[in-house]
Amino acid sequence: MIAFLEGRLLAKSPEWIIVSIQGIGYQVAVPLSSFYDLPDLDQTVRLHIYTHVREDALQLFGFLTSKEKEIFLLLLGVSGIGPKVALNILSGISSLELQQALLGEDSQRIQRIPGVGKKTAERIVLELKDKIKKLGQETSPAVVREAAERNLWEDALSALVNLGYHKALAEKTLGQIQNQTEGSISLEDLLRRALKSMAR
Repeated sequence: MIAFLEGRLLAKSPEWIIVSIQGIGYQVAVPLSSFYDLPDLDQTVRLHIYTHVREDALQLFGFLTSKEKEIFLLLLGVSGIGPKVALNILSGISSLELQQALLGEDSQRIQRIPGVGKKTAERIVLELKDKIKKLGQETSPAVVREAAERNLWEDALSALVNLGYHKALAEKTLGQIQNQTEGSISLEDLLRRALKSMAR
């Protein structure tokens, strides 16, 4: 099984690249997140590889960082998700943003990725929200707190819109409160302050 490749970048496109090693060209599928950071053609490229073997094909999926490969493997562990769908997810959202969405249980953010439906997004959150915490420094307490806070403000925005307030006004009001707030705040207090402000 191929787990790592280092060679000359012979060709590249958003869907796949070709890495030349001792006269052999390996075609590797890569997510957009890795594609954008690839070196120029004829330069050396190093890729962490997942080898997918089927009866009729052998496919290589490559990632510039081991962290991205780890997240790809976690996605493969979700029922109903194969390599192509997992690659599509990593092309539609950065690995860090995906971790934040999982920690904040924000299935709507994942659902905005093309080709990912509501049920699939909810299943990803349900099956990976605990596993993602084991990935190391990117899921430090600071990242966990950031994800929780972002989820809080999005919940407040959704609640205000559902109450009939215009989204632009709700966003402006919440932004003003956020700038005036030091430390944490509960959803109840946040909504109370927002409603009081908009009632003026």
